[in-house]
Amino acid sequence: MILNKKFIAPGGWFSMLYPATWNEFEDSEDSFLFYDPENWSGNFRISAFRGKNDRKTGTSYGASTLKQTLKDNPSAQPISVGDYSCVYGKEMFMEDEAYYTTHWWVIDAGDVVFDCSFTVSKGASKDEALKVIQSIEVRSTEKKYPLELIPVRLSEIFLINESYEWASLEVKNRMKQDFQGHEPDLPKLQKLVDEGLIAPKKKDLWLALGIVICVIVTNEVDNVEWLTLVDGNREAPVLQFADGRLVDPMKLVWSKVKAGETWSVEDAYKQALNG
Repeated sequence: MILNKKFIAPGGWFSMLYPATWNEFEDSEDSFLFYDPENWSGNFRISAFRGKNDRKTGTSYGASTLKQTLKDNPSAQPISVGDYSCVYGKEMFMEDEAYYTTHWWVIDAGDVVFDCSFTVSKGASKDEALKVIQSIEVRSTEKKYPLELIPVRLSEIFLINESYEWASLEVKNRMKQDFQGHEPDLPKLQKLVDEGLIAPKKKDLWLALGIVICVIVTNEVDNVEWLTLVDGNREAPVLQFADGRLVDPMKLVWSKVKAGETWSVEDAYKQALNG
């Protein structure tokens, strides 16, 4: 049984482990929200900020931020969580006649500062959040990390949805037909290609076409899930079958278009089905 899942922030500059029952949900810009939608135990939010260390004094951005945080919040206290120095505080509030506590931490990670909070029912444990904080890793820009597959992030879900909406609108506007995201729609996608509606160098649209072909696979085949691939500077949605086979939407279409290879939407779909 998988106990934890891994999150790598867009841009690949920090990672963390979080409980397998949690999912990522939409939050404010530059803030990431996680919680268990089935058995709610708290909302965990994390934001990260990179700043400059003070070369004259040798004080890190994180250390100076913690010092200022303590000055601005007299009730807060300095603590350690794992290897990190933090400032910790808590606030209580009532919503819909129920009482809640928001635990918050400002975390010194050198030239990176993390703001984390965990909102729970009054009296509930904050241990889950402490374990997540202990797992936070700042990823070095000078280190080459191995390819990783993580649960699909919201950023990739948005890309998948945008790709599908693009294809659906193109079919409806140009062909006056509905697009349902199933096998009978493959010839409609082929017609978009045949009529030259996607310029040869429009990588984003060719990638979107590959993603839409994969969406059709998910609608036709059971036990297929989206994941996020993180490989250096590349972060993209990929499909994984139950037996571990991977399908990369970029390789289905754009790689072939770029190489000048002969291909068809039907061929790409069959390739996706075969993993």
